[in-house]
Amino acid sequence: MDKFFSIVRGFGLQRGPQRWLGGVCGGIAAKLNVDVAFVRIAFLIFCLLPGPAVVFYIAAWLILPDQRNVIPLQSFLDKRSINGS
Repeated sequence: MDKFFSIVRGFGLQRGPQRWLGGVCGGIAAKLNVDVAFVRIAFLIFCLLPGPAVVFYIAAWLILPDQRNVIPLQSFLDKRSINGS
């Protein structure tokens, strides 16, 4: 599982410091070098279309590293493995 998280970190995409919810749109905006408002508007339009937009956002929040390079899903799984051992 660590290999998966290493691959995710290798993308160079992090959740952004301009956070409304999880910072996913801010991270995408920083990677694309565009204003975060454009990404948020695009995401809202995407949400209006039929599709898995909310699931995509939650998945991105779980697997994208934050500004400290911490991945929430990895932290959760590491804690479970320590407590389960």
